[in-house]
Amino acid sequence: MTRFTDHAGRPVIAITGAGVVSSLGAGKEENWAKLTSGQSGIHTIRRFATEHLRTTIAGTVDFMTPAEAGSGALTYALAEAAALEAIREAGFAIDDFGGPMFLAAPPVELEWWQRLKLDEDGRKAGGTAPGYDRLLLAARAGAHPDFFGSTRFGDVAAKLQTRIGARGLPITLSTACASGATAIQLGAEAIRRGEAERVISVGTDGSVTAEALVRFSLLSALSTQNDAPEKASKPFSKDRDGFVMAEGAGAFVMESLESATARGATILGILEGCGECADDFHRTRSKPDGSPAIAAVRAALADAGAGTDGVDYVNAHGTSTPENDKMEYLSLSTVFGEDMASIPISSNKSMIGHTLTAAGAIEAVFSLLTIRTGTLPPTINHLNPDPAIALDVVPNVKREADVRRVLSNSFGFGGQNTCLVIAAQPA
Repeated sequence: MTRFTDHAGRPVIAITGAGVVSSLGAGKEENWAKLTSGQSGIHTIRRFATEHLRTTIAGTVDFMTPAEAGSGALTYALAEAAALEAIREAGFAIDDFGGPMFLAAPPVELEWWQRLKLDEDGRKAGGTAPGYDRLLLAARAGAHPDFFGSTRFGDVAAKLQTRIGARGLPITLSTACASGATAIQLGAEAIRRGEAERVISVGTDGSVTAEALVRFSLLSALSTQNDAPEKASKPFSKDRDGFVMAEGAGAFVMESLESATARGATILGILEGCGECADDFHRTRSKPDGSPAIAAVRAALADAGAGTDGVDYVNAHGTSTPENDKMEYLSLSTVFGEDMASIPISSNKSMIGHTLTAAGAIEAVFSLLTIRTGTLPPTINHLNPDPAIALDVVPNVKREADVRRVLSNSFGFGGQNTCLVIAAQPA
């Protein structure tokens, strides 16, 4: 068997399967066609009442309706759809994948309809104490085991492991908006350490709820441009006013190039490098000098053995918040210098919104498709450029280009920054 190693003598990481679901649709074909044509999946929320909410728009996945209620069920359904597409493309058995799984999932808790049901049960049981004590009384009765299951952080991974036949204890992680990229990083590291020949990494999030909207609104993080939902997300524009919550999932099947070549798999691309750096400045704001984001970009390039002159395109974190877009520009212009003005960069979030826990994985899939198709997806709604952000954002219309290497950025609330370098298979 031919041995393939990278610049550091580690196994080369081949991507052999990819799957994606977003508000644009299910599967790579539908998503890519709509994304590159500049279509938006952001719309007025119809799933729940939005009266008295400041933000009434989102990129919800309304075409998937799990039999079970709640955001946990949708989060699982999205993960399953993306994972199955990736596994099928890689050529493995759907119910016997045989490698470990790394899954990024959103934090979980009882939803309001569950809390109200437990409170009602507590009243019926004779509870007269304050509401929280009635909730505890009803919870202790164990009348709703499904409520307990839906609030276990590892529940989605446990179900998906059974569905696809992953081996070992599945890893569930949450590093805010960097989670999906972190799941890919952990999978790549497992192969590099020789712990697995193949892995599946998934990022999923179906958690758009009224309460989530309220919480992000209290942080002044969400766009309130409700009248034209498809125009609300406008990364790097002067009139950007916040991100748009969204749902979706992305998945990669990765293998050592040695293993993939031996079994005759189609190599879709190479995961060359991963870089991360935590920001200790603030729970939501970035450090003013951008040093953690700068360090993450540099670490990813160093891990890939690539110089700044080897990056053909940047898939931006690009949330459309005033703070984040400014800090991303600061980090990129610091690392790439004057060359950054000539490197195209675009934000998928202008069309699908911010899929939070899933964002890094979904955008990694789109980065791979950029390499494979030679098409740069646009940053739509870019009609009022911010003069303080001098970037080629592929404004409004897709562009054809020869792309051999992509930097995909994920900068999360709470200070977790993760960057991935994805490349074409060497000739």
